[in-house]
Amino acid sequence: MSATAYSWTTLIDVADLAHALARPEWRVVDARATASTALRVVDARYSLADKNAGAAGYAAGHIPGAIHADLESDLSDMRKQGHGRHPLPDSEVFAARLGDWGIGPDTQVVVYDAADGSMAAARLWWLLRLIGHHKVAVLDGGLAAWQAAGHALDATPAAVPALPAYPGRFDMAQVVSVDEVQARLSQTPAWLLDARAGERYRGEVEPLDPVAGHVPGALNRPFGMNLRDGRFRPVQELRAELAPLLSGQAPAQVAVMCGSGVTACHLALAFAHAGMPGLRVFSDSWSGWCSDAGRPVATA
Repeated sequence: MSATAYSWTTLIDVADLAHALARPEWRVVDARATASTALRVVDARYSLADKNAGAAGYAAGHIPGAIHADLESDLSDMRKQGHGRHPLPDSEVFAARLGDWGIGPDTQVVVYDAADGSMAAARLWWLLRLIGHHKVAVLDGGLAAWQAAGHALDATPAAVPALPAYPGRFDMAQVVSVDEVQARLSQTPAWLLDARAGERYRGEVEPLDPVAGHVPGALNRPFGMNLRDGRFRPVQELRAELAPLLSGQAPAQVAVMCGSGVTACHLALAFAHAGMPGLRVFSDSWSGWCSDAGRPVATA
């Protein structure tokens, strides 16, 4: 089977990734190889408690051949103000970074983080889809599952041949703006889903942002409910719980949010894995919304 015969678009399990990495045609060893049809594995580990932990963890050991992506320097533009704690990067900058990583239109990308995909594997999954790349999947269970299966890690930094900037641009129609949320506050609830934990949604605690609560009308679906023992629950279970949240709407009519636009992508991934792709993302999310004291806040 040729490398291009694979096409993982939501999740991939450890056994399939290990099998793929063992096939020589997936490995890009020098500039003469066909980088655009390679398998590219990306380590996206990140910790809110220690922003250097992801890079340190990668240096200590990663899935063989994996490159490293940092949530703040690669998957966000921290210079932007008023767009939450993890503002979207510019499309051109992200396209160039994909080229640096040897990711082209035909590259199969597999991205992982420490465990469940929420920090920040799902964010990279969504950014790639936003720029038009659909051959991307999150490793179910992440590095923890890889190690639990007895697979080795490699401390050698991966060297991959660079490609030109990715030939695509962000489809901003998939991104919900603050202005759109403001304009839709009076609409019937159920078009906006908040992926944060229930106590943060209700405004009982707020460890990260200056204001506690949620966008009026947003419904709560904690992303952790999509998981069991660090892995995504079976498709049938997810679909049974997630489909009613659409309230009869097409997925593209519903948006997801969280604290800073990271775990919202995890919820979007769960819907896609359950056969309901296309939810839009309010990328500024709660941290962007509450940065303006004039915007309404709901609790309880």
